Amino acid sequence: MRFLLLNGHGIDMHVDGAKLFIRDGRFTTKEEPKQYCFTPQRIDISSIVIYGRSGNISIEAIRWLIKHGIQITIMNWDGKLLTTMLPPESVQVKTKFAQYRAFEDKKLRLQIARQFIDAKFERTHLVLDYLHQRYPDVETDFSSESAKLTKVTTIKELMGVEGVVAVHYWDQIQKVIPDRLEFTSRCVGRTNRPHGAADTVNCMLNYGYSLLEAECLRAINSVGLDAHVGYLHEMAIGKNSLAYDFQELFRFIVDLAVINLIEADRMEKKDFIRTDNYTLRLRSTGARKITDEINGWLNKSVVYQGKESAWDYVIFLKARELAHFLVDKQKHLDLVSPDYEINRMDADEIRKKILSIPYTEWKKRGFSKGTLHYMKKNAEGDQPFTLNKHVMTRLDRWDQPADKCGSTVDGMD
Repeated sequence: MRFLLLNGHGIDMHVDGAKLFIRDGRFTTKEEPKQYCFTPQRIDISSIVIYGRSGNISIEAIRWLIKHGIQITIMNWDGKLLTTMLPPESVQVKTKFAQYRAFEDKKLRLQIARQFIDAKFERTHLVLDYLHQRYPDVETDFSSESAKLTKVTTIKELMGVEGVVAVHYWDQIQKVIPDRLEFTSRCVGRTNRPHGAADTVNCMLNYGYSLLEAECLRAINSVGLDAHVGYLHEMAIGKNSLAYDFQELFRFIVDLAVINLIEADRMEKKDFIRTDNYTLRLRSTGARKITDEINGWLNKSVVYQGKESAWDYVIFLKARELAHFLVDKQKHLDLVSPDYEINRMDADEIRKKILSIPYTEWKKRGFSKGTLHYMKKNAEGDQPFTLNKHVMTRLDRWDQPADKCGSTVDGMD
């Protein structure tokens, strides 16, 4: 999975001699926009995201991209998905009819919707556990609320349980966000929705969720499902209800990406701009940072069905599994898998262990004092950090006798 983000004024895409030429936009006359040239069947991107202000795309360029299976996503100024041009969909009439019948069957619809929520709760716990490793105050237990899922009999009741857990989730997220970012919740304003973000965190999340929505639409389209007919989210004009359902399975990717950017303090004030109606939008630098970070998380691998797959491919697999379930090619639906676990190298427990190690004892075991110095410096700070495998192995075995710890040269990333 690889996004190509285009931003600014004067974006241009055209075909010349069977090759696709792309010129990025610009914001000043002094900057020189990036230019790209792709030859037929040799394009290493899967989606073009346009967050620009003006430009031209030739009809031939659109044909070229669609024939190469490249998705074109156009974002609104506020980071909301405006539209997306998808590769030709899979012609699966039986799949669509099965999807509609399942929607009309109240019992089956509830069963499928519950699967989406079960999976969302698993990922909610994953994110909170990831944060708890670094921030012990983060509470990971919401079992009393999730237990109520077994008793719900309607979609409305199901969404009610989800809403309570969501409040708990964002309350815990808020604990790790610096006060200067003024983030309080995802439920804001008169609509209780985070559209038109007033703070930088919601601005980042809105943009990230739009990228995710586009990826879900791509997967849904490729297996022949109707994006407008969801099971958890109600149908409405102009709403991609099934894409919203699938977002619930993978929102954790966007959440972790945004949290990682915040922890590393990589977002700057100049990455945002305040509009005339006092909401925030991303500048080109901010959009690029978030796009790159989410792209990195989507390309992280997870073991599923005995193979290592990137998360962007898992999105496709889950859409295909739902389609197969609806037409009885698959007897059971499992939207919760794959299991995923993330252990932090900068966990609170590891930081405390590093700070407790005496220099004399570390050196006595044949390790570099310089390495320990930098480890302690990182452990004392607020920034996330990584350790190489050699150091992690020695930290894990630190409490063992000295002769079992080894004495080769170590270092850190």
